[in-house]
Amino acid sequence: MRTTLTLDDDVAALLSKIRAARKAELKAIVNEALRHGLMQMTSQPERQPFQTRSVFLGRCLVGNVDNVAEVLEIAEDESL
Repeated sequence: MRTTLTLDDDVAALLSKIRAARKAELKAIVNEALRHGLMQMTSQPERQPFQTRSVFLGRCLVGNVDNVAEVLEIAEDESL
């Protein structure tokens, strides 16, 4: 496919630098750069698993938490 591209000055300078170092054609360098860039743009980012850190909250203030009403009564008691 033949097309016309307008390159920014910094991109053109990098292409010239790579072209001189590799002694390759401009077409080959541009195609390689586009392949790498497009593959990176279309790939899914690698996700890190979410981890929750544990913290010590102190000792339990009630002996048994099976009775929710009792626990709420203790929690709402302002005299403690």
